[in-house]
Parts: sequence; structure tokens; C-alpha cells
Amino acid sequence: MKRNTPKRRWFSYWHTLEKDTMVCRNPGNSQFITIEDELVTALIKSGCIPENHGEEMKKMSFQRCARTDKGVSAAGQVVSLKLWLIEDIVEKINEHLPQQIRVLGLKRVTQGFNSKNNCDARTYSYTLPTVAFAPKDYNVQKSSDFRLEPETLHRVNRLFALYKGTHNFHNFTSQKSPQDPSARRYITEMSCGEPFLCSDAEFAEITVRGQSFMLHQIRKMIGLVVAVIKGYARENVLERSWGQEKVDVPKAPGLGLVLERVHFDRYNKRFGGDGLHECLEWQQEEEAIKAFKEAHIYPSIVETECQEGSMVSWMATLPIHDFEATAAETQENKDQKQEHEDRGNESD
Repeated sequence: MKRNTPKRRWFSYWHTLEKDTMVCRNPGNSQFITIEDELVTALIKSGCIPENHGEEMKKMSFQRCARTDKGVSAAGQVVSLKLWLIEDIVEKINEHLPQQIRVLGLKRVTQGFNSKNNCDARTYSYTLPTVAFAPKDYNVQKSSDFRLEPETLHRVNRLFALYKGTHNFHNFTSQKSPQDPSARRYITEMSCGEPFLCSDAEFAEITVRGQSFMLHQIRKMIGLVVAVIKGYARENVLERSWGQEKVDVPKAPGLGLVLERVHFDRYNKRFGGDGLHECLEWQQEEEAIKAFKEAHIYPSIVETECQEGSMVSWMATLPIHDFEATAAETQENKDQKQEHEDRGNESD
């Protein structure tokens, strides 16, 4: 008996990306196994999609809500697709996934739902050692001894608050001109939480929410504030960076960046109470997400930072940046900076 065509459903998956893994599929490329490779394989093995849909994902209308850079983790990713509903579907899919990739849940959505286009906002966190906010003459050999003063944390949050609103972030990504309208992005929240101790070192978590983000935008937003706090740049560099001139903005390491949530406020308001569809929210999964982050994501970030010192290595490149320059850099300076960044930031 022929099975019906898969119906459109929504489900989310959350995971941690191990070193040198990527999100998007590479059909026919056996050198790299990506998150989506693992997910699609599990969907086939569990009987949720036909095998030929694995090679042609457009047949199941597959769409991820957000992309994450190599080395970046996700605790609340969402994909939309058509699939067959089977008994105990979530458990059966997870049976075919590695422990660091978990399906969290599944919900029915409208016929035209697209997880990327229907997403209103995205929330990311960034966990970093607080020594990143130490003065530039601080002895990084004693980075585990550093403790963030309340006055410094207050200043950090004052600077992060300047990002809120709509700004031209052309300096916070690559290959965007000041005239490109797509460089204008809307940020609703950005702050750094209270520091905490882990493995005898002090860390803090930065949270940022916005409608959408460009490639490397969050890492550059954090990198520029770190440069100001450490004394390499003046505070007015933030407002200058939103203007028409080219500003040299450093890019913080990828390690520590986590996609925390994707938000569907408009969809929930329109369809969440229609009696046919559920709101796309996370309350029921909060405890499971928290447990997963504590078991997989945070230990990986802290352990990797303590072993490899990506933040300390990146901090050593800050003196190379010219935060006062308004003209384009010479190719020699660009090559020198890239060489240092390649050595100190291998997570990108």
C-alpha cells in the first residue's frame, strides 16, 4: 500500500557543534559530516521521510531557521519540513542521533510556514572568560586569577546598551557598503550577566536579541566593546562604526557563541489561538534545554577555552587594529592582521 505524501510539520532540534563540524548539508561530500547530514539520516532510518528526500531536501520543503558558524553551538534551533507522523516520533528520531544532537519536539504548523521567513527574532548568548575585560596591561599568564569588578561590569553593560535600536552595521560583517539597506539591523536586547566561577576561572554570559544578524556581526559587536573596555579604543568608536566611514572592528572568537532561541511572536499571535495550531514557544522544554546545555555545551566551551586559550590568543591581536583610521588599510596591514587572527582564532 502506497503511503501518503508527507505532510508539513514543524519540529525543533537542539545540539552542540563539536570542533570542525558544520550545520548545512554537503550532499556527496563524505569528508565532512554535518549536523543536517546526521538529522536527515535519522529521519530516513526512523521512517519519517522517504530515502530519496535525503538527497533532494526541497522535496520535503526543508528549511532551517538560522545558520550557525563552524564551531558555534545551538540550544534552540528550529527547522520546518514535511514528514510522516509515526508513533513515538521524537524518541525514534533521537535513537538514530549522536548524544550531542537531540530533537526536542514537534508541532503542526500552517501550510505555508517557513521557519526562516516566519522567525521574528533570534537570541544568542556568548560565554567568555572575564579576563577579556581586564586592562590591556594585565598579565594574562594569571588570567584564572582575574575577577571582574562591579564597576567594570556596569560600564560593559552601558556600552552594550548603545547597540539597542536600529543601526547601520556595515562595519560588523564583510562585503557590505554603508549604502546597503540590508546592513541596517534592529537590536532589542544586549547585556552581560553576573560572573561565575568554572574550573577555577571566572566566566560571564552575554545575551543579545535582534531581528536578525549578519555573518560575524555578534562577534564583532562583542569584539569592539572588549577593545574599548581594555583601553585600545575610545567609546566614540561605537557611534563612528554606524556611520559612513570604514572602521576597523575586531572579531571575537567563535567559541562561546550559542544560538539560544528563535522567536515566532507574529505567527503565535495570528495562529497560536486558532484552535488548530499551537504557539511555537519553549516553556515546556526549558528544563530539558537547561540540562542539555549544562551537560554538553557549557563544559565544552569552558574546557576548550581553558585548554586552547582562544580568547587570550585573540586579545593579543588587538594592538594590531587601528581604531582611529578612517581610510582603507594597506594590504600589508591586512595581511599582518589576518595572520595573527588565523593563529589566535581557529574556531572560525
